[in-house]
Amino acid sequence: MQRKFITNLAFLLFLNLLIKPFWILGIDRAVQNTVGAESYGLYAALFNFSFLFNILLDVGITNFNNRNIAQHNHLLNKHLSGIIFLRMMLSIVYFVVSISIALLLGYKGGQLWMLGVMLINQALISFILYLRSNIAGLQLFKTDSIISVLDRLIMIVICSILLWGNCMHTPFKIEWFIWAQTSAYVISAIITFILVASKAKLNRLSWNPQFFMVILKQSYPYAILILLMTFYNRIDSVMLERLLPNGAEQAGVYAQAYRLLDASNMIAYLFSGLLLPMFSHMIKKKQSLFELVELSFSLIAVPAMIVMSLCFFNSNEIMTLLYHQHVEQSALVFKMIMSCFLAISSVYIFGTLLTANGNLKYLNIVATSGMLLNIGLNLYLIPRFQAKGAAFSSLITQYITAGLQIILAHFVFKLDFQWKLALRYLLFLSLCLTTFYFLHQSSTHWITSILIGGIACVGLALALLLIKPREIIRLVKADTE
Repeated sequence: MQRKFITNLAFLLFLNLLIKPFWILGIDRAVQNTVGAESYGLYAALFNFSFLFNILLDVGITNFNNRNIAQHNHLLNKHLSGIIFLRMMLSIVYFVVSISIALLLGYKGGQLWMLGVMLINQALISFILYLRSNIAGLQLFKTDSIISVLDRLIMIVICSILLWGNCMHTPFKIEWFIWAQTSAYVISAIITFILVASKAKLNRLSWNPQFFMVILKQSYPYAILILLMTFYNRIDSVMLERLLPNGAEQAGVYAQAYRLLDASNMIAYLFSGLLLPMFSHMIKKKQSLFELVELSFSLIAVPAMIVMSLCFFNSNEIMTLLYHQHVEQSALVFKMIMSCFLAISSVYIFGTLLTANGNLKYLNIVATSGMLLNIGLNLYLIPRFQAKGAAFSSLITQYITAGLQIILAHFVFKLDFQWKLALRYLLFLSLCLTTFYFLHQSSTHWITSILIGGIACVGLALALLLIKPREIIRLVKADTE
């Protein structure tokens, strides 16, 4: 299973590193620089608001389905026909609830129009993710990898034409950006549906209320978990925009800093997409999990620590390179936001492990604590420190929730805590920070110092045996289990 994880992860990373960095740093960044911090800040707040009740589109079906199909492939045809009908009804509920809450919060006019299109986009994204969960559940990881970048590839083509094609007679508008996303999601959803329907030999959709109730009963714990995690991960921009007189601008500042974390998370998230069906399959077969947990954590933690360190000491230079406005404010926020990356990466391993085992009660308790802590901190810190307050709230929340999930995973699976390994990781992080600190203090150009520091830190990881190339090569060459 470790071999399958490594080979499919390599292919998935290759595709995503080919497409998504250009989307984040090329298209998305260019849109913000073109329309300005305030206009983009409103978009970012509405985008994150559209996420808050996103779980009503899915009610945990995707995570439940990923785990279930991985363990019982023969259920694909039976479940697909009923679940698609159920998701159509859930989309209506999601739209009504989201618009109602938006009206209560004071959104109106053009803001509501933009939000409405974003809600449609969220419904399409959720549908694509559900279809992909069937593909991953069938262990068709390479197919899933290609689909994972399809929407972004289409968006890059459309937005590149709108931004740089000189085909429009008016300046670029944020509304065009939203409609470009809609077009890409529609095309991706159609292609993915055709693929999954062919695998399931789907002939027709089925209306079966009894089946709907069975699925909802089994999936609702996943729904609660995703809802709670969405709130403490996405509510920062919404609270900034609603709580402050200059809220749209501060949400824009926060979005500038958050963009690189979002790009990093896209890569880290790929681990959970691969690991959930693998962990589920191994748990069902009662196979040992320790080696895969250790391997996946090392592959995600080492890059996370290097990225955190280089971003912390080069925040001003990175923000200056990327943006035209509010660079100084964004740089301080960026330091705190990127420091969350290790915690978020850890959740993609240990949270996924607990999800695969069905430990939703524990995860929901942790997520509830995280949501309440984050909202409470934001209410106190945002009026006083604006975007910096939201970043500090996120930093505290992410590390507390990640720590609790790691402790839970060790308790539930009776994993021996590796003190020597933990100390090696702590030493590695300290050496990474020290390396980038001294390079930043030197006269070396900052881009050169990042390259030197990155190479040095990889060498440190090899010296401390956090990365074991021979072991990885052995697994790749080994015969499939």
